[in-house]
Amino acid sequence: MHTPRLILASTSVYRRELLERLGLPFETTRPEVDEAPLNGESPVATAERLAVEKARAVAGRFPDALIIGSDQVAHRGNERFDKPGTAERAIAQLRSMSGNSITFHTAVCLFNSRTGYSQLEGVPVTARFRELTEAEIRRYVEREQPLDCAGSAKSEGLGISLLDHMRGDDPTALIGLPLIALSRMLRAEGIQIP
Repeated sequence: MHTPRLILASTSVYRRELLERLGLPFETTRPEVDEAPLNGESPVATAERLAVEKARAVAGRFPDALIIGSDQVAHRGNERFDKPGTAERAIAQLRSMSGNSITFHTAVCLFNSRTGYSQLEGVPVTARFRELTEAEIRRYVEREQPLDCAGSAKSEGLGISLLDHMRGDDPTALIGLPLIALSRMLRAEGIQIP
């Protein structure tokens, strides 16, 4: 039976670590995609469009593969909380999120570059941030350095202490790759999991 290569169109260490949980051999590559939202585009639409674009962006290099693209947008309504990049921006984001519910919408696309068939699913997780003091925010940012995470918080690490609760169907979606949805997609392509 023909087993296509599995490609993760991401260089995110978080997505790579999540995909390793499935025990499948895979390769990673960087998709060259402009991640800026389109004018008037909702956060949900941005995440889903970018997941597809990332998978398709590398298809020319892998003509017989299953390619995984994923993107996450953290938002409250139409207000987005992107990767902060600096400690100052992370602190400002956490101040804004303190006491509020933030939706982390993570989209995953599985693109079969041989057949052109793609599957797409968006998985929202809502995280309720507790009321945070300025000292807590600063200590957290200093200790965990969440500068490369949408919303400036790593729920898989110390960031879990910032939350009152989380609501969603797949806790891995909050980290950046919804494994329940992805497993379903891979099984639809004939990949045996487990």
